[in-house]
Amino acid sequence: MPEIKKAVIKATKTALKFDDAGIVADIKASYVTAFDGVFGIPDVLFYIQERTGLTRSTILEILLKSGRAGEVMINPQLFLDNVVSAINDVLTDLMIDGIKYEKIGAKEYEMRLFQDYDIHLNELTFQISKENKTIYSNLVPLDSGVEYNFARECESRDDIEFYFKLPFWFEIQTPIGAYNPDWALIKKNEKTVYFVAETKSAGQELRPSEKRKIKCGYAHFNEFEDVEYRQVSTVGELN
Repeated sequence: MPEIKKAVIKATKTALKFDDAGIVADIKASYVTAFDGVFGIPDVLFYIQERTGLTRSTILEILLKSGRAGEVMINPQLFLDNVVSAINDVLTDLMIDGIKYEKIGAKEYEMRLFQDYDIHLNELTFQISKENKTIYSNLVPLDSGVEYNFARECESRDDIEFYFKLPFWFEIQTPIGAYNPDWALIKKNEKTVYFVAETKSAGQELRPSEKRKIKCGYAHFNEFEDVEYRQVSTVGELN
């Protein structure tokens, strides 16, 4: 949990000028001072219990073993909110670690559905040159330079037989919200292998929620014998 710091009071002195153009603000000075007032301490166990669903005895054990319970006196509200966030992060990780997907029936998507999308042209719109390698006939809207380079690589490589960008409505349900993978493709090598790739740039720091959804992605696609799921930045990493 991040360090609990004292509450501060921030003050800004601003001069306002009224003219024909409207109101113009001119900052003259700003001050930051520590708050030395007295805080009211709420019912700590009740506050955390309401927001985590844990029992009061479990919460008390967590606080005592953390060795940080005394920090509630520094800034009670910040302490409580950080404790709730830290506990819920761990609870979510435990839930994701135990996740398992089960097949409950076959579900097929018609190719025409994948072609039904709106295009807003920008520098990340990829122009198809080899229509026989994808379901798209002309343009593909993308979200990042990594995705653009990935699409270009799919077109140029001989070992990629077929590829397409998954539409926004193609989702995997997870305990922390729906997850939309990036790509589906067929890689032609010794045998045909299906990949669903999550494209992230090399060294890119992922948010905790992204890491958890990617973990769910692995659990989901593990249920399909002919599908391999990977987090990559280039097509070459799919070897």
